[in-house]
Amino acid sequence: MKTNIGNALALYPTPLVVVGAMVDGKPNWLLVGHVGIIGHDHVMVSLASAHYTNQGIKESKKLSINLVDEAMLPQADYAGSVSGRKTDKSQLFDYVLDASGVPMITQSPVTMVCSVEDVYETKGFESFICTIDATYAEERVVNGDGKLDYGALKPVLFEMPTYAYLRTGDVIGPCLSFGKTLHE
Repeated sequence: MKTNIGNALALYPTPLVVVGAMVDGKPNWLLVGHVGIIGHDHVMVSLASAHYTNQGIKESKKLSINLVDEAMLPQADYAGSVSGRKTDKSQLFDYVLDASGVPMITQSPVTMVCSVEDVYETKGFESFICTIDATYAEERVVNGDGKLDYGALKPVLFEMPTYAYLRTGDVIGPCLSFGKTLHE
């Protein structure tokens, strides 16, 4: 028997990221827990409409998505606790600019540079539909096949409604292998 708990969003946890964008000529950083995959080369970053970062994203049509690991969690958490409108967060992280001027956090083990294709608005939110232009990864989190190794990466996860940070867990097994036993 299941209990109806209302319209609870039950798709958490999600990877915790810091979004970077140029705002008024300076990098601004925002902690984000609402990101999603909408295709093999498209992602969505959903931000409350009032965020300062949104104006820079809408002006440049560019942003970076920087995965958070435990080493950068204190800075990432701070990025989500103060507004760029009131606090200059440009020096919160060491960063480099990609060729198109998008700020990328040096400490982040994986950064995706994205171009905004569209903005989908819902009550109180702007969801940026993005194409992934490039993904930069530290060598230590890339396996021999050139793919990300999440066991080495260990991204921090965000869970809601408790607003908790979680560690990634153990590998259960390879995808598309468990169902084979049903057909034997």
